[in-house]
Amino acid sequence: MQPLVHGATYFTELYRRVSRMGDGDLLMFVDWRGDPDERLTGSAGTEVGTVFAEAARRGVDVRGLLWRSHWDRFAFSAEENRQLGDEINDAGGQCLLDMRVRTGGSHHQKFVILRHHDRPELDVAFLGGIDLCHGRRDDASHGGDPQPQSMAKAYGPRPPWHDVQLAISGPAVGDVETVFRERWENPQALSRSPIRWLADRARHDNPCKTSLPPQHADPEPAGPHPVQLLRTYPRRLGGYPFAPAGERSVALGYTKAVSQARHLIYIEDQYLWSPEVAAALAETLRSNLALHLVAVLPQFPDQDGRLSKPPNLIGRDRAIATLHEAAPGRVAIYGLESPQRVPVYVHAKVCIIDDRWASVGSDNFNRRSWTHDSELTAAVYDPGYARELRLTLAGEHLDREGPLDDLHDPTLMFTAFADSAARLQRWHDSGCRGTRPPGRLRPVHDGKLTPFTRAWAAVLYHLVYDPDGRPIKNKIRHSF
Repeated sequence: MQPLVHGATYFTELYRRVSRMGDGDLLMFVDWRGDPDERLTGSAGTEVGTVFAEAARRGVDVRGLLWRSHWDRFAFSAEENRQLGDEINDAGGQCLLDMRVRTGGSHHQKFVILRHHDRPELDVAFLGGIDLCHGRRDDASHGGDPQPQSMAKAYGPRPPWHDVQLAISGPAVGDVETVFRERWENPQALSRSPIRWLADRARHDNPCKTSLPPQHADPEPAGPHPVQLLRTYPRRLGGYPFAPAGERSVALGYTKAVSQARHLIYIEDQYLWSPEVAAALAETLRSNLALHLVAVLPQFPDQDGRLSKPPNLIGRDRAIATLHEAAPGRVAIYGLESPQRVPVYVHAKVCIIDDRWASVGSDNFNRRSWTHDSELTAAVYDPGYARELRLTLAGEHLDREGPLDDLHDPTLMFTAFADSAARLQRWHDSGCRGTRPPGRLRPVHDGKLTPFTRAWAAVLYHLVYDPDGRPIKNKIRHSF
């Protein structure tokens, strides 16, 4: 198990691994968004579409499932996903546009599996929050991806991006492959819309899929880390053959792990929303007065439109208020800024509890990810792994290199983050006079919304931004 912090790290490793694949090997991938021209390294010829298409031409069996997506006019990625699929299909691979989701939902899983027919020691699964698209190829310097994604003005023309992916080896590779096979072998139509059927026929999209080759035996154990996969699938009309009533093991796994927290819950997440999520965290904070919580979130929403920004703010504002009320002085919420003083967009989905349990995946801390969209997360129960991941992330956010012996006790990180963020905020408050202090953390302070804005934004938040995909009985019982 190897955490790959930053998109540039992940993309470089993915390119290296795929380039070594040959005739008879199998490449499977699932994505929310894929840009065919996104370079995996800084060099021409390493574009995602080119690399996967060339693998198919070498005899690699390339299979992909891309979320079909909503229209680009709503800031989604329908055209980009279609282009990536076309490029792979033209090279002999099979890439399908999958819209088997709940109404208003998405396939949000992001993973790649590489299986080798005669070199099982090379088998690997990449799983986490990083899409194969524009904006993700950033590194620790946080200068942003040279192929940027359009975002809120606060993030500048080349938005800095913080994210994490895992490289998984050993038997868990077979578990990730099973997730892909269940979706690939689902006999349901890829879309319920007759309009999309006609459009597919006119554009020659979604070619007839063929069965996958038999699944190889799981790779031999490659390390000491016990891995558990957590998933979300919604309750939808017709269900999924592999999850007829949906699946909410992401929510169940988090709520169980959170309930057992004793010292520190550390979260990095794109969204921290939802009354249900906040309530689970608040209950544990109230029952254990020694417990602290640190969350690293985006300083600002990714979109700043008049309709898009308020629902983002109201969801987070309510969750943060619930946490502060439950544990005054024991909850800290931070954003990140680059050494160039540009806000860093936090897209990572990481949770570390007491240096024992750590998760990395595609899900966010909101009701949508816990009940409504498809998600996949890997949870590891291992003190050494969890501590090393926490210290790696802390070292970057504090601008510290070398051993972090003073932070081995997780409770000390709460104070270290608070001191660093206070120094950097004082420097900003002084007009940035003198040398910028080390550290990249700043307190998050969302702006106040008027009562009228809160009223209409709350409706959009609940219906569109953070919907509930649970069966009725679970909603009634307030359970997952």
